[in-house]
Amino acid sequence: MTPKRKKRLIMVLLLVFAGVAAVSLMAYALNQNISLFFSPSQIVNGEAPVNKRIRAGGMVVEGSVKRSPNSLKIEFAITDFSQRVDVIYVGILPDLFREGQGVVAQGSLNQQGVFTAIEVLAKHDEKYMPPEVIDALEKAGVDAQGKPLVEKTTAGEGQ
Repeated sequence: MTPKRKKRLIMVLLLVFAGVAAVSLMAYALNQNISLFFSPSQIVNGEAPVNKRIRAGGMVVEGSVKRSPNSLKIEFAITDFSQRVDVIYVGILPDLFREGQGVVAQGSLNQQGVFTAIEVLAKHDEKYMPPEVIDALEKAGVDAQGKPLVEKTTAGEGQ
């Protein structure tokens, strides 16, 4: 092998190595920032990872909001009308946050099954609900008010 070819081969190998290293570092960084969505039923059934950043969503349980008088700590529960998960949040909640409304919280689940939120997102109008919450409610077989979903039938079926 001539010295010129040897030099080119080394340069190509260095470029390939640098490319592989850059792609590996980007994949690692993206993997650290992924937060998957889990419904209350999935969390209660143990499908959600403990002490990892996830998103949890559902409807805020009526009568579950407890505010600490001396701090910004708020405790509430979310449900998919099948299971419920307790949530602890320290901070200012969105103006649209209220009981009976859909929310998505980002945070982590502790060993006791309590979700510690670092961010709480509320719906922005009376008709909007986060797609993840809609999917979780549909899987639980209920609508946004907790009523069982009724299968739509067409006229003439079953005759």
